[in-house]
Amino acid sequence: MSTGDGVARDLALGEAVETAPQLGKLRAVLWGGLTAGVLDILYASVATAVRGRSPFRMLQSIASGVLGQASFEGGSATATLGLGLHFVIAFGAATVFFFASRKLRVLVRHAIPSGLAFGVAVYFFMQQVVLPLSAVQRPAQAPPLSLVLINIAVHMLLVGLPIALFTRRAEVAGVTTHTR
Repeated sequence: MSTGDGVARDLALGEAVETAPQLGKLRAVLWGGLTAGVLDILYASVATAVRGRSPFRMLQSIASGVLGQASFEGGSATATLGLGLHFVIAFGAATVFFFASRKLRVLVRHAIPSGLAFGVAVYFFMQQVVLPLSAVQRPAQAPPLSLVLINIAVHMLLVGLPIALFTRRAEVAGVTTHTR
């Protein structure tokens, strides 16, 4: 092996070591978003089925955010689009929490209360910003308070909490950088 090969190998190993923290950051976002997305869509599917409605149609209703009423005539394609959009939102939420935690270290130090609070923030962001800007046809009357409280609790426990815990896990593993 020539000296040049050793230098190339060392450089390659150095690059791998330098990119390991980047992979850890990506894992925090991916696992947090994936877990939150799966838990939330499972809850939504069961809750929809319990009310005697179709989870398939529920996925189409997510797609109606971009397609409007036409999403209900699109079959499997629009249900798949709805599922994809749901995960885009979940990964987006995980990304927001991760980057906020880089500046607000309390989010990692107190991951459980921070995650629960973040779940509430996600719920209200969806209700007050995303849905009004979308093409979703909103009901004329507000949902009952009991349903609103259940949905807030779901976002706290199934969305915010897993995102915060995966972010903390990446931090504890030492794969994220510290900024103060």
